[in-house]
Amino acid sequence: MAQMEIELILMRQLASCLAMPVFIVDPQGTLIFYNEHAERTLGKRYEETGPMPVADWSTAFRPFDENETPIPPEELPLVIALSQQKPAHRRFWIRGMDGRKRQIEVTAIPIIGQSKKLIGGVSFFWEVKK
Repeated sequence: MAQMEIELILMRQLASCLAMPVFIVDPQGTLIFYNEHAERTLGKRYEETGPMPVADWSTAFRPFDENETPIPPEELPLVIALSQQKPAHRRFWIRGMDGRKRQIEVTAIPIIGQSKKLIGGVSFFWEVKK
């Protein structure tokens, strides 16, 4: 396994301290961490899922729009942040791994390392309470 960039290590440390859900991926979109607050929203502990390629996590949490139409991976904020290297935001629904339906808002940003290259992405999200 390749050594993780220092910025991703620091982002993981920061995510562990934040009081909101955080999801971190590498440059290929592979899930490398989500924090305890994200576990509650996603319906499963990170220790139970471990790293997942984008094709798996983008469907495991089953994102869909208000008409219950599945959202393709390329339209998810974190995938946009990686592919276009710019921030992205969207409100949508997920069905967590616990089977519960939740409306969430997601803001995602690319992580650019000291070498000025893309080293990953992070999304911050929260459940929309009616």
